[in-house]
Amino acid sequence: MARREYGFWQWLAVGLVLPVMKVMTKPSWRGQEHLPPGRMILAPNHVSHFDPLVLAHFIYAADRWPRYLAKASLWKIPVMGPFLRKLQQIPVERGSVEAARSLDTLVSALDQGGVVVIYPEGTTTKEPDLWPMRGKTGAARLALLTGAPVIPVANWGADRIFDPRTSKFKFRWRTPVSVIAGPPVDLSKWQGETPSKQVLEEMTDTIMLATRDLLADIRGGQPPPLWSPPRRGNPPAVAE
Repeated sequence: MARREYGFWQWLAVGLVLPVMKVMTKPSWRGQEHLPPGRMILAPNHVSHFDPLVLAHFIYAADRWPRYLAKASLWKIPVMGPFLRKLQQIPVERGSVEAARSLDTLVSALDQGGVVVIYPEGTTTKEPDLWPMRGKTGAARLALLTGAPVIPVANWGADRIFDPRTSKFKFRWRTPVSVIAGPPVDLSKWQGETPSKQVLEEMTDTIMLATRDLLADIRGGQPPPLWSPPRRGNPPAVAE
């Protein structure tokens, strides 16, 4: 959806959020050429509850409208729920009939040439230094089903406003935030494959490693392996 196609609710959201973002953040953006017109799945890392707004600003500046896949519990919050619905965001309840409906909505959004944003991690990262975790398979499953390109996106800096490790919000003027979008992840190896657990996990690791490497470009240094929370009695699982 380009700006000329925005309706009342989209423009209302822009009018409410954009001034706040201009006051609170000082953005550094790269890779918006990887968000041309057409369908795509964006797969960002998740460092803060504030970074959806940072990413939305980045996507809006590329003249695209983001449609986030988010927890259905947000739709139960008064005012917020109806507003998210008007903005064409997509609720999901895992392990339910509603999850299948969400998938249908995602496919429809892509068929209309939309930008679907799926956080593969499913939640803010639990890695102690906020590097990406291993992801869940939703983005890979959607890519395998539709053939839509998956664009890795890395963001950094939103944690200075809301740090998930402390759950503290800090109002800061012009906090530096960085976003990089990369070229589509090469998933051609799995084209036409049956969506088995192994296939989806391999695709997901490939997507998350592309996102992690973009984040290393922002943060500098050698990125660590993808991280998984340790199970009882076991060390953390990693993917190189």
